[in-house]
Amino acid sequence: MGQNGRQPNDGEALMSRFIRPEQTFPTLTPAEIERIRHFGEVRSYADGEFLFETGKPGPGMFVVLKGHVAITQRDGLGHVTPVIDQGPGQFLAELSQLSGQPALVDGRAEGDVETLLLPPERLRALLVAEAELGERIMRALILRRVNLIQDGMGGPVLIGPSNSAGVVRLQGFLTRNGLPHHLLDPARDRDAAEVIARYSPKPEDWPLVVAANGAVLRNPNETELARAIGMIGGAKDDRIYDVAVVGCGPAGLATAVYAASEGLSVAVLDTRAFGGQAGASARIENYLGFPTGISGQALTARAFTQAQKFGADIMIPVTANSLDCTRKDGAFAVALDGSNPLRSRSIVVASGARYRRPEIDNLDKFEGRGVWYWASPVEAKLCAGEEVALVGAGNSAGQAAVFLSGHAKKVLMIIRGGGLGASMSRYLIERIEATPNIELMFNTEITALEGDEAALLRRIRWKSRLSDDEDSADIRNLFLFVGADPATSWLDGCGVTLDRGGFVVTGAQSEQNQGRLVAPLETSVPGVYAVGDVRSGSVKRVGGAIGEGAQVVASLHGYLGDAAKPAL
Repeated sequence: MGQNGRQPNDGEALMSRFIRPEQTFPTLTPAEIERIRHFGEVRSYADGEFLFETGKPGPGMFVVLKGHVAITQRDGLGHVTPVIDQGPGQFLAELSQLSGQPALVDGRAEGDVETLLLPPERLRALLVAEAELGERIMRALILRRVNLIQDGMGGPVLIGPSNSAGVVRLQGFLTRNGLPHHLLDPARDRDAAEVIARYSPKPEDWPLVVAANGAVLRNPNETELARAIGMIGGAKDDRIYDVAVVGCGPAGLATAVYAASEGLSVAVLDTRAFGGQAGASARIENYLGFPTGISGQALTARAFTQAQKFGADIMIPVTANSLDCTRKDGAFAVALDGSNPLRSRSIVVASGARYRRPEIDNLDKFEGRGVWYWASPVEAKLCAGEEVALVGAGNSAGQAAVFLSGHAKKVLMIIRGGGLGASMSRYLIERIEATPNIELMFNTEITALEGDEAALLRRIRWKSRLSDDEDSADIRNLFLFVGADPATSWLDGCGVTLDRGGFVVTGAQSEQNQGRLVAPLETSVPGVYAVGDVRSGSVKRVGGAIGEGAQVVASLHGYLGDAAKPAL
């Protein structure tokens, strides 16, 4: 029996746990290994030596030439769980190795081991240069991450009641960023109860978070959690990028993919997660090429991985505080929270919009405690068998209502206007009308929220806009989809023209651009472009955002090419 308590011949039992195991753990042929050789270098390891360790930056992808490597998952509570044993012809890596992020599992040599090591930049070069082989490897990297997430392997341990505001907030953050984690309830798990007894948390300390190195955090914010698990990134020394993209939604991701694939150095930053508002959509059914629909998370996760494949540096969570357009050394400077400024020769504003908050007394008191601005599987679990309320009449509201109807007993859809036809796609209206547990309440608005002694939402009140009628219901979860305001405050003082609503004006619409030939997506500041929802006049659709993100790359090439020409 091995050190992890498994028999040497139980590899088949381990393999059976994975989805599509043949694609998740393929074996390379000798010819394929020869094609890989010039991308890597030979490394040898003695029996018991770690090739990579949980929580430490991964060195890249290993191809096993001789010997065997045991892959195990180790959490901060000291538990070690066998994952798989890999031998000659197999490769060791998952998505984190595209960018040198911390490893999510351990790899330990069983006997003497000889490997080929491909550092992240060489791995990315292989994926691009060897299209067919690169496709197989990339599919395996993606499936390995999916398996880790589904099995709750790797990543931090969250300890606390599943319905606590802190647990929901951090689960949402990790899920939106595609990071594995697992939750332990102290009422049912002995290990969790022991940690609770040791740290004696107060109610406001939920959840406790145990990182891979054993460090324990009390209800951390997203930045603190990201730093503890080695996820957070910022500007790299004095590097000047060709393009800095502020915002990692569909528009920003499209810019990153097309710009990086065409050889530009690209940095992308976002304050919370990749995907933007689209990433929280339960199902997008009218996006070209997906006749059965696709979740926003799945669509944007593919783009996120694609951008890393082509070498884009993605920094999450990092907040852009301001933009310096003086270009003292020929580069723009984006001031960041807790990091050196990010410097770039051009800027793409893809910061999208922030969820609008309706004027309801005590709304902020219940945010994250029963009031939500998106509907993901994390929130849906809280609604099982209950009545919920949803405010909004746009496509996002419709998608959320249909999604929640599959979990909740009933969905009260509260609509300020008299119908849906002017603001929602027809297919969604028909879906809503055909769903028996969605109740439409037109010409209605919420007037008050009520909670309990723990400040959790327990009841909502509403009234008709056509009469004095008022009513209420016991509602523990309220979803708000009432539009969004542009996230452009970080542009103050840079000279970028905004319209009355705060959206970025581009092309000939800008008075500063009158009399000069400008690209349609260029702002009033040369070298600064705007794409997606943040741009004045954009169509506010995922397809439109992706199209603009791709379109702007041609303008970037033109601007950067002109800037590089010597002055006459």
